[in-house]
Amino acid sequence: MLSQIQRFGGAMFTPVLLFPFAGMVVGIAIMLQNPMFVGDSLTRPDSLFFQIIKIIEEGGWTIFRNMPLIFAVGLPLGLAKHAHGRACLAVLVSFLTWNYFICAMGITWGGFFGVNFAIEPTTGSGLTMIAGIKTLDTSIIGAIAISGIVTAIHNRCYEKTLPVFLGIFQGTSFVVIVAFFMMIPCAWITLLCWPKVQIAIQSLQTFLSGAGALGVWIYTFLERILIPTGLHHFVYGPFVFGPAVVEGGLQPYWIQHLHEFSQSSQPLKDLFPAGGFAMHGNSKVFGAPGVALAIYFTAAPQNRAKVAGLLIPATLTAILVGITEPLEFTFLFIAPFLFVIHALLAATMTAVMYMAGVVGMFGGGMLNEFLPLNWMPMFHNHASVMFIQMGIGLCFTAIWFVVFRTLILRFNLKTPGREDSEIKLYSKADYKAAQGQTTAAEPATRLGQAAGFLQALGGADNIESVNNCATRLRIELIDPARMQSDDVFRALGAHGVVRRGNAIQVIVGLNVPQVRDQLEVLIKTQCVNEHSNMTEAVS
Repeated sequence: MLSQIQRFGGAMFTPVLLFPFAGMVVGIAIMLQNPMFVGDSLTRPDSLFFQIIKIIEEGGWTIFRNMPLIFAVGLPLGLAKHAHGRACLAVLVSFLTWNYFICAMGITWGGFFGVNFAIEPTTGSGLTMIAGIKTLDTSIIGAIAISGIVTAIHNRCYEKTLPVFLGIFQGTSFVVIVAFFMMIPCAWITLLCWPKVQIAIQSLQTFLSGAGALGVWIYTFLERILIPTGLHHFVYGPFVFGPAVVEGGLQPYWIQHLHEFSQSSQPLKDLFPAGGFAMHGNSKVFGAPGVALAIYFTAAPQNRAKVAGLLIPATLTAILVGITEPLEFTFLFIAPFLFVIHALLAATMTAVMYMAGVVGMFGGGMLNEFLPLNWMPMFHNHASVMFIQMGIGLCFTAIWFVVFRTLILRFNLKTPGREDSEIKLYSKADYKAAQGQTTAAEPATRLGQAAGFLQALGGADNIESVNNCATRLRIELIDPARMQSDDVFRALGAHGVVRRGNAIQVIVGLNVPQVRDQLEVLIKTQCVNEHSNMTEAVS
């Protein structure tokens, strides 16, 4: 059950990857419409510069204005077991069908459901427009639910063989047909239940707004502590992209009001009180250097150069783009309790910043959120908030360093470089020299990293499904006993491996989407070759 939930969480990350670039485009475009940065002459409506920037801004809003559609189409890429493109098509058609059913039922029987479809779909009305359809505003929650249902139908029905005279309805057509009839009760249930859910969401928003720093602490702690399980997507998703604290999600709301907030001299916390729930990226920018320095200075002097080669790119990745897993998993596998300390420090730092008046869109790293969406546009009227944030952050960097260094030394933890070669992160050459024999790492030289992973996982016939999130391959195996040791994966370039029964996670890095694609091609090729060989043998 947990592996299925993790797989679903990983699939959610596919559409999320589209948001950082879109946010940067809109944020920079809004900043370039500010007279403080470009002058009054370039911000007049009749200025060619202003008109071009406005056009670019509109293009940047594509993702944020169509989030339900993006999530509906994006999830099958991670959840479908085969024919991902056809699964996306089936989900898109079914999602639109579901919304058409909601619209028709709402107009016809709105009084029964307690929904007024005669009003315009404005903020607070409970209604919205999706692809020209007036429907209930279920945000990304409805999109995720329908996408999950239709993808499950696809996985079960896509390869089903129908009688010859019904052959035209096989494949995607059959999936859409089954989903069509499934969408009727889904629409009915949505109209019956969602208005009550909206009331509950409003109550949650009120509660979280009143919870203050405690609510921010709990949210940040859960978002960090669940990273090893892959369930953190379920924590930040409803906040950042869903309606948990503000309608439409924190990120779209912040970007939509970015110009207004940047021009106001009111405290940012008064303008955006919900902004405490979008600051979990501070632990990536300020926590990562403290952890890295602690690992470096507790390593043996003769190993520090190698440890620095491991830590510097991982730390820069965390600071610049907000991907922390390569660094966090470096100490997670060696001493899991350090990760609990890490989550506690992250939550405490964020709560202290919030109490000091720091709010904003700080979920990522320096390049994709801190600079374009916060510090640059807000500097003119809110520079003091940034200096407070940096001051608190740097203080906590020192705290991270002292705490981690003390614990590593006190408990003699085998962090990279502290003892013999077997406890450091091996390169391929190190591993082969230590073993003194040929290993599964060798195919990587000829066939690439993905081929090495495939062999180390036990071959194509041992893999049930493949998925990925930001830095990890998520694989469900048929027989985990056929999988080789973690050292083999590290020799192939992986940062580590997480094993939970049949659910395996291989920490690859930021190139994981390409590795996953290569792995799927190799799996398909091997399966086709095995089928051809079997056919030849029979004939």
